[in-house]
Amino acid sequence: MKKVNLRNPLLLTIAAAIWGFAFAAQSEAMDYIGPFTLNCIRNVIGALVLVPVIFVTDRYEKSRENGCKKEERAEDKRLLLTGGICCGLLLTVATNLQQLGIKYTTVGKAGFITAIYIVLVPVAGLFFKKKCGLTVWISVGLALTGFYFLTMIGESSFTKGDIFVLLCAIVFTGHILCVDYFSPKVNGVKLSCLQFLVCGLLSGIVMLCRESLVPTDIVKAWAPILYTGVLSCGVAYTFQILGQKNYNPAVAALIMSLESVFSVLGGWLFLHETLSASEGLGCILIFAGIILSQIPKEWYGRH
Repeated sequence: MKKVNLRNPLLLTIAAAIWGFAFAAQSEAMDYIGPFTLNCIRNVIGALVLVPVIFVTDRYEKSRENGCKKEERAEDKRLLLTGGICCGLLLTVATNLQQLGIKYTTVGKAGFITAIYIVLVPVAGLFFKKKCGLTVWISVGLALTGFYFLTMIGESSFTKGDIFVLLCAIVFTGHILCVDYFSPKVNGVKLSCLQFLVCGLLSGIVMLCRESLVPTDIVKAWAPILYTGVLSCGVAYTFQILGQKNYNPAVAALIMSLESVFSVLGGWLFLHETLSASEGLGCILIFAGIILSQIPKEWYGRH
């Protein structure tokens, strides 16, 4: 009997839930601090949370790598540093675009617009000479139609917040592909920690240039900062890297798309946000496109 893998989907589902509810926390934090301040602090916290984990795993790995050549270990460190910088740069751009977007739109809309990256991932594969089937293009059509209903119809006209979040989804597409490339080759926890340090440092530089750092405001936002720092960064992004490792990327992307559902639920529970009929239809169409784009080809032939 074939062994069922529950570890990877469980990690990815937990990550999706944490990210979805994090939209509400990120929105609440913006009542006190700026977007770059939040991303600086929460990413530094996320990195610090992983330090003890790295210390424990390092001791275990050293006991296993006694026979490895020094050249191989040096090559691994270079690859880890390269991966951390690349993932960190993309994460910096994506999370700050998302944070700016949340400032001007609802968390429910932001969650579903962000989730469009799930559809964009297979389309981006065209640049690597990977063909897309008909279902992918149907998925793109559904997602774009849903995006129109979500942002262009009714009272919720297309805002600059929606533009920021859409750009965020495009950059997150690159981040997922980057994680997919590096996660099987390096230590996932270390990769996650490095990307947080890069994102925290770069966000901090912009924070010092554009935002005022008021300690009392940071104290007022302690709850959403801790949630986004410890859980959204330290736990969820690490679970993403560990969950994607040696796992079907299409299925992984489908599970992570649940983030959009949790974002609407979080906005309703904690911020009392609601969706209009057109916005609800838009969410349904986007989610349908997301699911359709991730159905494995071999399923089509089953009866």
